[in-house]
Amino acid sequence: MLPDRAFFDRLAEAARKETLPRFRAGADVVNKEAAGFDPVTEGDRAAELAIRALIEQHFPEHGILGEEHGSVGLDREYVWVIDPIDGTRAFISGVPVWGTLIGLYRNGEAVMGVIDQPFTGERYFADGKASHYAGPDGSKVLSTRSCNSLSDAILFTTSPHLFTESRKTRFEAVQEKVRLFRYGVDCYAYALLAAGHIDLVVECGLKPYDVGGLIPVIEQAGGIITAWDGGPAEMGGEIIAAGNRKVYDEAMALLKA
Repeated sequence: MLPDRAFFDRLAEAARKETLPRFRAGADVVNKEAAGFDPVTEGDRAAELAIRALIEQHFPEHGILGEEHGSVGLDREYVWVIDPIDGTRAFISGVPVWGTLIGLYRNGEAVMGVIDQPFTGERYFADGKASHYAGPDGSKVLSTRSCNSLSDAILFTTSPHLFTESRKTRFEAVQEKVRLFRYGVDCYAYALLAAGHIDLVVECGLKPYDVGGLIPVIEQAGGIITAWDGGPAEMGGEIIAAGNRKVYDEAMALLKA
């Protein structure tokens, strides 16, 4: 049995109760990476525990892949993929573009997902057939927008500094072709793409939990999201998301070069 929208809302609300009170409240930050900076906060840990508790109670037969508390049952038919705070760097900096990502995979394919923006009060949800928005300005079914060419496109990425070696060259080749590029909004960029406000997101070094909740929202709004080699995006890595096939094909020609 698949969960319904109400259950995804319960998961998002449970996470929100743990994250929002800690935002701009002097979060206790721990660095997970000895050779760099990969921050985690008590909000990350508490939100994931709250999400997992509900899943374990209502869908004990499902597996869980979580960022902060490990994984269980990854060989099961259904696996939940959880990023309690996507954009932890933004979170600890007081920037309101972080969100909670919750995806549901069936046999390795992302089929349902939610992007929740607790501070702005926006929620983007994919139910298996269509993507939906609910927020301060009402509710609607999401649809990506048409864009005639890469030269007309708006491109987002978290940071150009994350691209190294040949990936940097290929990303810059795409960036040079677009009409406008912007940096630094983490998962919110994908939400904006699904809602038809931008046309392209290009990233690298992503983990499954960075994309699990995003994939269904983009695809069920009419967009395309894959790895740079054209393969599935579910396991992360180098990722491209586009609002339509025309922009996707033009960007892919440069990323695969």
